[in-house]
Amino acid sequence: MELIKMTGITKEYPGTVALKDVDFYLKKGEILSLLGENGAGKTTLMKILYGMEKQDKGEIYINGEQVSFSNPNDAIARGICMVHQHFMLVPAFTVTENVIAGIEPTKNKYFVDHKQAEDRVRELINRYNFNIDADAKIESLSVGEQQRVEILKALYRDASILILDEPSAVLTPNEVDELFVTLRKLQSQGTSIVIITHKLRETMSIADRAMVLRSGLLTHDSVDPSLSSVQELSELMVGRLIRLDNRQPSEKIGSVMFSVKDLVVKDDRGVERLKGISFDIREGEILGFAGVEGNGQTQILEAVTGLIQPESIEMTLNGEIITGDARAHIDCGIGHVPEDRSTMGLVGGMSIKSNFILGYHGYPDVCKNKLMRWKEIYAFGENCRENFQVKTPNIEAPVSSLSGGNQQKVVMARVLSREQKVLVAAHPTRGLDVGAMEYVHQQIFDFRDQGKAVLLISAELDEVVRLSDRLMVLFEGKIVAECDPTEFTKTELGLLMTGHSVETVRGMAS
Repeated sequence: MELIKMTGITKEYPGTVALKDVDFYLKKGEILSLLGENGAGKTTLMKILYGMEKQDKGEIYINGEQVSFSNPNDAIARGICMVHQHFMLVPAFTVTENVIAGIEPTKNKYFVDHKQAEDRVRELINRYNFNIDADAKIESLSVGEQQRVEILKALYRDASILILDEPSAVLTPNEVDELFVTLRKLQSQGTSIVIITHKLRETMSIADRAMVLRSGLLTHDSVDPSLSSVQELSELMVGRLIRLDNRQPSEKIGSVMFSVKDLVVKDDRGVERLKGISFDIREGEILGFAGVEGNGQTQILEAVTGLIQPESIEMTLNGEIITGDARAHIDCGIGHVPEDRSTMGLVGGMSIKSNFILGYHGYPDVCKNKLMRWKEIYAFGENCRENFQVKTPNIEAPVSSLSGGNQQKVVMARVLSREQKVLVAAHPTRGLDVGAMEYVHQQIFDFRDQGKAVLLISAELDEVVRLSDRLMVLFEGKIVAECDPTEFTKTELGLLMTGHSVETVRGMAS
């Protein structure tokens, strides 16, 4: 008998059927991969199971008993926990404080029993070999360590069913390996795990079974990943063959187009986050930066797009010095895909149509004589929606109504639909399905092949290796390696990203 059974699940939003008569099941002790394109309904289905959303129709059963959840606390009480794609941690709190938040053990009825909490958290850390300090503050931890804290929160609540939403989106290959070791250990102790993911190789590596959703419908409920290929799984998801493993090196790299010299950035505590780095990008070249998030990538993005004033920088485009604020950089032809679409790329309450023109709303094709040209804006938005496959029935709807992947498509469409000289892109396909990834990658290649320059920052090694013509590895605010993207294996690049020297890594290889 199934541990979890969901039957006839239907969920509608205004103008959109997110799920229609979906049946879902999960067995005890299995790892299930839930696959589907952006907007297919994967996260919505799991939010219903977790009590964050309420289905319009359908039933949920746990061990054959029908249940109804009005909020996540109801689901947690039945052993279901969800680790979200965007971590829900308080940076200034310690690991223990984050883990116990909301269910703090007490003594004398009124006071938190810190010793009991710390002992329990340390016991879980040791049991699962998480190798993190229970007293460390979240802001001092790497992304991989923060994810372990999220899993600790679930284990502390005695979760027997764990839902992971894009768990490896921001992890290095080594951290992914560590995550999979943890998941297999949890599985061996009877935990049932659902992984929502777009990474098909990871599905093949970790999952016992895969289910596929397409446009809110369940199309396959029992796919054996061990008997499938990446191409077969991608075809099940999108209905056509997808290739994401072929590189397209530039056929014509010209002279230096974009140059950054002696870039120094300090944070608000006076600590140097970038330590005098320099780089050039040539016409028809994609320069990729690989690195674990938090090693200076954000500061590079903010400096070269005019969002901050560095301690030191000399930046030129086609020999002309660039200074000023973000508006001046946009006017010079520097397009920016920010690393966090929700806080920097979009205004959630505004329409999809209006988000397509953010940053360009003073341009003549958008605004004339201080009046918005809504007819032209609507036509532009419809063109962006169609070209970038944004799944929405109406571009007048708020952008917050879109799935995360479709929101990312809005950001990409806004920038790539404009005439730019330089594209500064951070994690351009984060949260996208394989079909949309293929499209966005091709758009970046096409932009480069027009003789333009691309600065790419990504923690996703498959992406940065595939797209880059030249690769730099960033660690603790310094460039520690510069190479051809194929010079090192992904595992070796992962070691460079975590502080190992080039000589050490080459020595390991020999």
